[in-house]
Amino acid sequence: MPLHNREVRQDVRELGALLGDVLEDQTSRRAFETVESCRTAAIDYRSGELDSRKSLITELENLSTHKQRTVARAFTTYFELINLAEERERVRTIRQDSHEGTLEDSLETAAAELAEVDDETVEGILDDVLIEPTFTAHPTEARRKTVKAKLRSVANHLETLDERLLTDKERQQVWRDIDAEVTSLWQTPQVRKRQPEPEDEARNVQWYLENTLFDVVGEVYDELADALDDELDGPTDVPKLFEFRSWAGSDRDGNPYVTPEVTANTLERQRTVVLERYREQLKRLSGVLSQDGSRITTGSAFESSLEADRERLPGVARTAEERYPGEPYRQKLKLMRERLARVGDVRPGGYDDADQLTDDLEVIAESLRDNDAETVVEAHVDPLRRQVATFGLSLASLDLRDHRQNHTDAITETLQREGIDYAALDEDERVELLTEAVLQDEPLIDLSKTDDLTDSSSRVVTLFDTLAEWQREYGVEAIDTYCISMNNEPSHVLEVLFLADQAGIVSLPEHCGLDIVPLLETEYALSGARRIMGTLFENEAYSQALEARGRTQEIMLGYSDSNKENGFLAANWSLYKNQRRLGEICDDYDVTMRLFHGRGGSISRGGGPMSEALLALPNSTVTGQVKFTEQGEAIAEKYGNPRIAERNIEQMLNAQLRSRKQAIEQPEERIEDEWIAAMDTMADAARQEYRDLLESDGFVQYFEQATPITVIEDLDLGSRPASRSGERTVEDLRAIPWVFSWTQSRCILPGWYALAAGLDAYLEDGGDVETLQRMYDEWAFFRSTLDNAALSLSRTELEIAEQYADLAEADLRETYFPRITAEYERAVDLVTTVGQRDELHTRDWLGENLERRNPYVDPLNLLQTHLLGQTHRTDVEERTLRLTVKGIAAGMKNTG
Repeated sequence: MPLHNREVRQDVRELGALLGDVLEDQTSRRAFETVESCRTAAIDYRSGELDSRKSLITELENLSTHKQRTVARAFTTYFELINLAEERERVRTIRQDSHEGTLEDSLETAAAELAEVDDETVEGILDDVLIEPTFTAHPTEARRKTVKAKLRSVANHLETLDERLLTDKERQQVWRDIDAEVTSLWQTPQVRKRQPEPEDEARNVQWYLENTLFDVVGEVYDELADALDDELDGPTDVPKLFEFRSWAGSDRDGNPYVTPEVTANTLERQRTVVLERYREQLKRLSGVLSQDGSRITTGSAFESSLEADRERLPGVARTAEERYPGEPYRQKLKLMRERLARVGDVRPGGYDDADQLTDDLEVIAESLRDNDAETVVEAHVDPLRRQVATFGLSLASLDLRDHRQNHTDAITETLQREGIDYAALDEDERVELLTEAVLQDEPLIDLSKTDDLTDSSSRVVTLFDTLAEWQREYGVEAIDTYCISMNNEPSHVLEVLFLADQAGIVSLPEHCGLDIVPLLETEYALSGARRIMGTLFENEAYSQALEARGRTQEIMLGYSDSNKENGFLAANWSLYKNQRRLGEICDDYDVTMRLFHGRGGSISRGGGPMSEALLALPNSTVTGQVKFTEQGEAIAEKYGNPRIAERNIEQMLNAQLRSRKQAIEQPEERIEDEWIAAMDTMADAARQEYRDLLESDGFVQYFEQATPITVIEDLDLGSRPASRSGERTVEDLRAIPWVFSWTQSRCILPGWYALAAGLDAYLEDGGDVETLQRMYDEWAFFRSTLDNAALSLSRTELEIAEQYADLAEADLRETYFPRITAEYERAVDLVTTVGQRDELHTRDWLGENLERRNPYVDPLNLLQTHLLGQTHRTDVEERTLRLTVKGIAAGMKNTG
């Protein structure tokens, strides 16, 4: 019996036809014909039936402003619907492959690989692994929440059509509901009329945690447990393997709108959500555990636990006994629900932490096992235990982050009151002062006094003072990590330790309530990693803090700014080398390293398939613990659909289990010296070419004129400003709008520029293609780097990019576009040669995807370039221009 009733071409065709009907109903027959004419012309050019796009360009330029907006809206809506069709196809593939036993990167294949080693090693690998996806509020999600809700409804209807047997009448009713949603979608504003606030971003992240991940994580644990049981001789206890974290509502770097009130509201809202989900689960469990107390023996541990609850909550206990006479499990669950309701309440009796809730579930599980109800435990109790282990009482732990300069300024101003000129001290003197202050018993500064501080310093001081209250209220685990962006010196880490100590969050040597995470993102910081981390590990105060945190040091690597500073190839090589260097440093000091990969959604910002990225990490850095950011539209794509979310988590776990096993068996991967030398040559040349481009006279002006950066800066994508200081320089511009702008113009330069220059430099220096091909075949890092560049090259369309280049001043265009084109063409030639293939990409689905999408993205690009070229735009034209940005982002399935 087939698993599915439909296929992707049918979904695309029928959704497109439905949209055409809605378009005609909501506008006019003439408007529908205009959109059809543009669509047909774009397809005919791509298929070779037209020699040029001139007729399409002329038609778009001659449209009235109203018709232009209709065209932009039609193609934007089309892509939003087609994205759902492709999402459904991904689910079909996952289900079909799973059914046939051909699913790659599955937990069954990971378990089979683990079966190659002894049970003790397997247990050690499981204990080592901890995967921490960290959701950020970075402004790369171009769609409104309202629009996403409507699209999710359509997706659910498509699932019904695809996976259920329906009568003709039922099928008609489903299509009526889809029609209603698409009609409502057409009538809904696509472009935000206000900038989202930090709490909007926090709610967006919370939605995925609450509505998708909370449910699917337990299924992944079950799959792994089953796979291990099938492969190994005895039962294996699966420990906690995942922990979700978030920056939304707590990341202050460059965002003055993230106030203590925002963070407090986020903590409270997340706790409320997760407690309610637990109460729902316990209520459901109560429907299952209806055992008659007279027919079973619950055991002394259960009876002691139940009696303790009765003493703790006597009134509730009486109610429970009256409602569930002779049903001890139900009585216990009623008391547990009440304890959850009292968490954070003025009433006594609530759970103090997640461990207490876990203990209660364990008591129930053991009692059930003693009564031969193991299957009940596996089906109903274990999933909840794993949810509690993963989500705690906070849903997702919050990471704080701020720019190191803000800490330095705050300390400078507060120490000035004490007669200490911190600004005048050199690095060694600052380290000495901060160390002594942390180690002494009495505080050096008063964090409650902020009247004489600048606004920025007052925000920093108030944050640390409030952080102590949050940890008391919500538990240390709810907000226990502090990331320092642009961390260049040891003192930048000690400044945060000092402020935490003054706030009472740190009391050495017994307690340290923070993991302090340096973000190394500049070449200066990365190359000085030993100087920074070695100084800290040898520092008396910091070593005590590290000991109190279990000698685990989290270090964040910045992919985005590193790429923007050095270019794609040089940044990737620098990050790879520095990961190995950091691993060596931590090994030298007997410190467990947890790398935090600051990856974005796009290739140039560290994006690409996560499982491949994890498998390509240097063995010496794979301690089992890994953390990485999930950003923008990548969150919706990976976690919006439960089945796709489960598949992503499964692939991550597969990769991390295998990587940890490989690292144990081979702590240092075997990389030939010749390959290292080749990469050094390539990276140096690539960086020089990339920097030469950015620093050439007029390049910034060309970037501004040949991409829609000025429009993107004004889009209400996120609560954070697009640039750090408002200056027009590449350095000042944040990495996201930098990448977003090139993506919109279909010239995805940050994902491949200077790759060819680097490869050519190696060949001109006496290297040979055969060596590069062997590197590609045998070295995961090099293969992943070239494959990721190939993805960016595949999505680049220079014919469209040329339309944007024509917007620039003639001399700028003639200087830069031919240079970019030559680098692109050479990169395509080299990547296919080294990869020994005819096509840039190795994924069939990508070719089909591009073929399906490109003709529909083209009209939006051509309309956008026309509007960008207008000296003066009306309000309607301005809104249409902003809508083209949304539509192209939907068509490219990528922003920044």
